[in-house]
Amino acid sequence: MLTDVAGNWLGTITFGSVKLRIGFEISQAETAGYTGFMRSIDQSAIHIPISEVILGRNSVRVEIDAIRSAYEGTPTADGRAIVGNWLQHGTATPLVMERVDRLPEIIRPQTPKRPFPYGEEDVVYENASASVRIAGTLTLPEGNGPFPAVLLIVGSGPLDRDETVFFHKPFLVLADHLTRRGIAVLRVDKRGVGQTTGDFAEATIHDLADDVLAGVGYLKSRREIDPNHIGLLGHSEGGVVGPIAASRSADVAFLVMLAGLGQNNGDIIIFQKLLEARSHGAGDERLALMRAWYEGLYPLVREDTDSATAEKKIRALHATLTDEEKEAVGWPDSHLDDAIADQLRRHWRCDVRHDPRATLMKVRCPVLTLNGEKDMQVPAKENLAIIADALKAGGNPDFAVHEFPGLNHGFQTAHTQTASDEETISPVVLQTISDWLIARTSVPRP
Repeated sequence: MLTDVAGNWLGTITFGSVKLRIGFEISQAETAGYTGFMRSIDQSAIHIPISEVILGRNSVRVEIDAIRSAYEGTPTADGRAIVGNWLQHGTATPLVMERVDRLPEIIRPQTPKRPFPYGEEDVVYENASASVRIAGTLTLPEGNGPFPAVLLIVGSGPLDRDETVFFHKPFLVLADHLTRRGIAVLRVDKRGVGQTTGDFAEATIHDLADDVLAGVGYLKSRREIDPNHIGLLGHSEGGVVGPIAASRSADVAFLVMLAGLGQNNGDIIIFQKLLEARSHGAGDERLALMRAWYEGLYPLVREDTDSATAEKKIRALHATLTDEEKEAVGWPDSHLDDAIADQLRRHWRCDVRHDPRATLMKVRCPVLTLNGEKDMQVPAKENLAIIADALKAGGNPDFAVHEFPGLNHGFQTAHTQTASDEETISPVVLQTISDWLIARTSVPRP
């Protein structure tokens, strides 16, 4: 029986051909029980809070509510390992956790190193309407200002202010580049992540847009910032949130979308699921079945009905599949309850209902949209075309779209579908962004 689970634990989980290291940092709570954090070592340095650690007579369960996941296993006799399963979305994946002295850290070459030739300040402000306390970092160029400013909006998932993924810190790299060129940058922890309060799991894209506009208001209150040149830069989901905020406020002077969406999120997920299935050898028949299933499912999720009615319709659609077809589309009977619950989450239904094109037609400020040709999450050509068409149809007089050959979703060079660990953001993309911003703000050209 394991009597003390405090310490650092490390294991490797396998999803198809992908291997990811999972780490737990667990300590004794001040009163009773345990507290701690979970980290996906190869995806992010973010510390995701552990909700509860439950020790049984011969079992350990670690619950991580923020990502709707848990780990459950049996300790070895010496207490140095736990043999169990990672539990997520109704699926149990084998995972052995072992005690280690410390969890690994990875340093990427492009990550800026202090001291910086500009000011750096930790800031806190409120989204009063949602009682959310937003924490971030403001970097200010040398000089007295006032400076143009850009607020960075992270992508999907529980991301910190640096948008840390696989130990790359793209927003830190971007903030460093822009600040050195005379543009102030505010980057913040997402709602419910890091030092920002709120509920990450329940936040919709509209809630996140409220947080963004609170950030714009904060920047306007700073004497170092030019209130007429405050803009937004969003990546991936941030490229959906940014246009929502820009369409709602004349205070947004410009907008940059990195791998932003023109398509509805349901269409994006279908693209991703089919791409993943094809990479694992799925044939045309299975791909066609999967497409038909999701094209039938998402309208039911999208319909403006109560959850109970939507659930009945989804169950009825599911009942039209044979057992073999249910397995083929990834919706076996054993996972049905969890799968339906995932589809009916408030923020997901909001995503599926949202029409990025209609929102973009309302954006009047200058817009720069960039995508990578090898983006395997947001198809570049399709989305760039829709975005350009929407901005043109809405009468926006100043917009530009660029597709970068050989770059992936993170704007890293990817000669295949994977990127080099050495590059966080392509220097060409950094230069394109800063040149465009300088041309539309009061920053003198170097």
